Amino acid sequence: MDITQKHRDFAAGPMGKKLVTDLAGIGPILGAKLRDKGFKYAYNVVGQYLVLNKNEEKFKDWLCKKCPADAGQQNDCFNCVKGWCDAHA
Repeated sequence: MDITQKHRDFAAGPMGKKLVTDLAGIGPILGAKLRDKGFKYAYNVVGQYLVLNKNEEKFKDWLCKKCPADAGQQNDCFNCVKGWCDAHA
C-alpha cells in the first residue's frame, strides 16, 4: 500500500471537523459531489464505513455510487479511513 502525505496527515490527528476533502482520494470535485449528498465532513464518511461494518468491498461500492470515485480514489479513501479507525479505535 502506497501511503500519501494526505493520508498520513489525516490519520495523524483527531477527526474534529475535518472536511471530506481532507480524506486521501477525495479532491475538490468528488468532495463537492459528496457534500451535495450530505457528506460534508470526514466523520460522515467514516460513519458510513462503520455502518458498512468496515467492509472494504461495500465501502468502495458505496463511494463509487455516491461520487462516483474511480478504483484508485476508492482505494485511497478506504485505506485512509481504515488507517484512521485502526489508529484511533
